[in-house]
Amino acid sequence: MVIILSFIAALALAVIPLPDVLAALRPEWVALVLIYWCMALPERVGVGVGWITGLLLDVLRGGLLGQHGLSFAIVAYITLQFYQRLRVYPLWQQSVSVFVLVLLHLLLQLWIKGISGNPTDALATLLPAFSSMLAWPLVFLLLRNLRRRFVVS
Repeated sequence: MVIILSFIAALALAVIPLPDVLAALRPEWVALVLIYWCMALPERVGVGVGWITGLLLDVLRGGLLGQHGLSFAIVAYITLQFYQRLRVYPLWQQSVSVFVLVLLHLLLQLWIKGISGNPTDALATLLPAFSSMLAWPLVFLLLRNLRRRFVVS
């Protein structure tokens, strides 16, 4: 239940209206939660969860259906391939790895929007990777404490 509630909270944070200045810097909360759970419990959270969560985010944001599903599935797959290495990195190195994963997610989003003919500002699209990197220690510590408190395994 903790895993589901953490994804619901991340989805809520992803769609809360913000002023334009802050919306450009909004971390990719759903991607951060997905990366954490893929690292912590790779046998329970994987590509399927990434796909379903991405579809839910597409529905909530009213975007192209499958856009986030595809990029989250790819991010989950890469995280599952390297989760043993990512787990032993210090927090600052995990933040850099998360930056790369979120950047991949955002580049896939940019590519899909470009193919579908939607004009996008590439720089504004990539800014959330930096804020996600900065938010990673907070997300990691919060979810790790929740996982330990409620003995999620």
